[in-house]
Amino acid sequence: MKKLTHIDKKGMPKMVDVGAKPLTERIAVARGNVYMKKKTFGIIKKGQASKGDVLGVAKIAGIMAAKKTAEIIPLCHPLKITSVDIDFKLDEKKSRIGIESRVKITGQTGVEMEALTAVAAAALTIYDMCKAVDKEITITDIMLMEKSGGKSGKFKRKR
Repeated sequence: MKKLTHIDKKGMPKMVDVGAKPLTERIAVARGNVYMKKKTFGIIKKGQASKGDVLGVAKIAGIMAAKKTAEIIPLCHPLKITSVDIDFKLDEKKSRIGIESRVKITGQTGVEMEALTAVAAAALTIYDMCKAVDKEITITDIMLMEKSGGKSGKFKRKR
């Protein structure tokens, strides 16, 4: 079993030193889902939310969150992200909005946390903008789908 890199010999948290690592292109893809009532889904799809363009605002929130990840996750490194893309997949049958983020960097550490944070912020923004009409909105399954670059190489979730 691999050891935790963010824990020192005394069991205390530490920020990993990535200074000696080579620069490599790194990409991470994360996904999550937001479930809601059919009425709420329709409001979003038709662009009729009283607070404005739900998916447009959620996309901007996700991009901003990816850029600010090091400010909210204590041991993350501040990164010069080169690209953040967020896509939404509307599933009317399940009243679900799927969110996918793709974050890219050329750097010394990965962007998994940035991709996950982007999805979480986009999902929370959808909730915030629609909570007046649907307090039962559910955010689920935020997870890393794939990553590439760096010493550990490629990872791709099987499902």
